[in-house]
Amino acid sequence: MLSYRHAFHAGNYADVLKHLVQVEILRYLQQKDKPLVYIDTHAGAGLYALDSAAAEKTAEYRDGIGRLQGCDWPALQPYLNVVAQLSERDGQSNLYPGSPAIAQALLRPQDRAQLYELHPSDYALLSELMQRDRRIRVQQSDGFQGLIASLPPAERRGLVLIDPPYEIKSDYDTVVSTLVKAHKRFATGIYALWYPVVERTRIDKLEQALRNSGIPRIQLFELGLMADTDGRGMTSAGMIVINPPWTLKTTLDELLPALAKQLGQGQGVWRSVELAGEA
Repeated sequence: MLSYRHAFHAGNYADVLKHLVQVEILRYLQQKDKPLVYIDTHAGAGLYALDSAAAEKTAEYRDGIGRLQGCDWPALQPYLNVVAQLSERDGQSNLYPGSPAIAQALLRPQDRAQLYELHPSDYALLSELMQRDRRIRVQQSDGFQGLIASLPPAERRGLVLIDPPYEIKSDYDTVVSTLVKAHKRFATGIYALWYPVVERTRIDKLEQALRNSGIPRIQLFELGLMADTDGRGMTSAGMIVINPPWTLKTTLDELLPALAKQLGQGQGVWRSVELAGEA
């Protein structure tokens, strides 16, 4: 059984980037009244207490959401508003929402979500969190396989978030093969792939594999607290988006330099790259 638990990393700078992108895409899709589907392949527990022993052990949130409290940048407000809305629940405070909770808060009555989580403890927490919401289905199964089995969705529009922990190194290959299969079944969907920058060579290979995949319209966004290093540990995190909203790059090109400066305390880095253009 894999050991990754997101509670140790909730609210860090990688979450800020991931959830900022998630909020922007869902808001864009909801400009039309037509229903959408949200699919999360590695959903986690849904909500995380930033004052828990796990969160305080790493305190990663302090260089993430912790540095954005009171931030008044207009382009960041939709994300910050959702985080603030979900910071208290059932008598608990100082909570940070995972991607399923963010999606739940934003979904309309006509929308639905399909969530996959393999870890038994996180699955139990997620199921309890979502149990009263008929729009949301939670499954304890492999998210890669579940995604392919669920496509194409009846709605024919939606967001797929893929963010494995990459504990298994083969995940770097699996995400590419999964995206290729998924895109063949659901070419109009928006796909958002999260990745950590621990070894830059792995990300170079990931980028090249996607460039060579034949999938059009791919953009990449990265945010980091420091430049790449040969030492151990994650220095940056990224989001690769297939079929991005036309507004996404403009918004992130405005926010990423400011976020890198704010979160990295002068050492932050960022990237914004078009990996593939129109077909």
